[in-house]
Amino acid sequence: MKKYITIFAALSGLFVAFSSCKKAFLDEKPFSSYTPSNLTDSLGFEASLIGLYNHTSTYFSYADQQGWPSVWQVGTDVANATNNQQGIEIPYYNYATLTSTDGAAARSWNRGFIMINLTNIIIDGIENPSLTTLSVKGKTMVSAEAKFFRAYAYNNLATLFGGVPLVTHALIDPKTDFVRAPINDVNSFIVSDLLFAAANLPDIESVKTNTKGKIYGRANKFMAMQLLAEVYLRIGKPDLAEQQAQAIISSGKFSLIRNRYGVKTSQAGDYYSDMFQYGNQRRSQGNTEAIWVLEQENPASVVGGISDSPQQRRVFGAAYFNIAGLALADSLGGRSVGRLRLSNWVLYGLYKGNDIRNSQYNIRRRYYYNDPNPIYAARYGKQVPFTGPDTLMNICPSTTKWGAFDPNDTFGYAMIKDFILMRLGETYLLLAEAQVKQGKTVEAAASINALRTRAGADQVMPSQMTLNFILDERARELIGEENRRMTLMRTGTLVERALRLNSNDASKPISGLTTKNLLLPIPLTEIQLNKDAVLTQNPGY
Repeated sequence: MKKYITIFAALSGLFVAFSSCKKAFLDEKPFSSYTPSNLTDSLGFEASLIGLYNHTSTYFSYADQQGWPSVWQVGTDVANATNNQQGIEIPYYNYATLTSTDGAAARSWNRGFIMINLTNIIIDGIENPSLTTLSVKGKTMVSAEAKFFRAYAYNNLATLFGGVPLVTHALIDPKTDFVRAPINDVNSFIVSDLLFAAANLPDIESVKTNTKGKIYGRANKFMAMQLLAEVYLRIGKPDLAEQQAQAIISSGKFSLIRNRYGVKTSQAGDYYSDMFQYGNQRRSQGNTEAIWVLEQENPASVVGGISDSPQQRRVFGAAYFNIAGLALADSLGGRSVGRLRLSNWVLYGLYKGNDIRNSQYNIRRRYYYNDPNPIYAARYGKQVPFTGPDTLMNICPSTTKWGAFDPNDTFGYAMIKDFILMRLGETYLLLAEAQVKQGKTVEAAASINALRTRAGADQVMPSQMTLNFILDERARELIGEENRRMTLMRTGTLVERALRLNSNDASKPISGLTTKNLLLPIPLTEIQLNKDAVLTQNPGY
């Protein structure tokens, strides 16, 4: 009996406590991360928009799987994995192991749909009729910025997976009945968002400002136009792609780098390599080609300056520190570990003549002993000989675009450079591709020659203008920058070019590559969790 009295007393106490607190400060009104209910003023929307840039950085800064940058390069025509591969990249050259449980495919899907929901929260909030704290113009600008990022995410997903679920509003409850929309519907949605963004985002010189000046890292209309040109090419509308690319070039807002500038002009180098120096990458730092630079900050000086620990320098650079007599140096790009090696086609077949993009300052091909320790005195200053497996990883030729020594991180774990995501050099390449696809070979040659003149390379003739030549030129201009896998998937050329140009690597050769790999597998976990509808798998997986 005493037991029941005790239980009754406890329940009575809880009832009294609940009753007494019913109107008290302990009452909470939780705002779920699934709902836009907390977006009620300009500060809330601004914070949410800034969050989109932070999320975008996670596409590039992923460090849990250090081979992530390799996923987008190895197994294509431009690069191969080395014996220091990390693991996540293996299915992207040993294609027989690429299955629906693949980690890189799952992360790509995850990053994309998180971005889509983040943007939908903003768009739903700004379109809420009860919102009165922003002007019509203010609402339009918020919507344009969010729609750019939604289109960016959907374009990535469409390129990688084909048709995907089309989610147009924020998820406020769990959903387990997704179906894949036809690719044409997804494409139309992307184009609609980008047309709105291009019409309503500010000019690059009209972006927001802060105490340091114009915030060039924020979205501008030319970013939407550049992405729109790429989308139009992917969906077979080269005439519209040409219009967008030409409008960017004709705007007069951007110009190709032709002269030295910035932080290292007193040192050996050239004007092309200057563009990729830490401290030179942004428009505010003199980069007149920059259309979209995803700006990062050194976490040693700005807390949270990067969203993770980007691995691009470690992946792309050679592991020269393994060679006795070679010391870590800023002139050698800091500490890298050589997780990939540029393909023999890139190193020995791609560049001709005096192309500046192949200069010693842009592709490092020779190393010289630099350790002043007396034990290395006999070899100090001499060239490191090319012998044995060292040429495959430790002193393999490599792009210098990601190199930067950080004295706060001598081990070189994180890369602190900005990400140049769009620049005028690529605009010319998109323009030429659009012209080739319309049979405008004279115009295409002129577009390509604008880049080759800047590079000091031989001029090309209209008769040379083919899609393959354009893709070759993209490699010359954008090696290490572009997502090569997505470019070849977008153009449907991955299988042909990888097998023709890069099938016989001595260390990690490509195997099992077929046309099914023009799309990635839909992640198995997404299919299994989607219990109330069928999320169909891509053919062959």
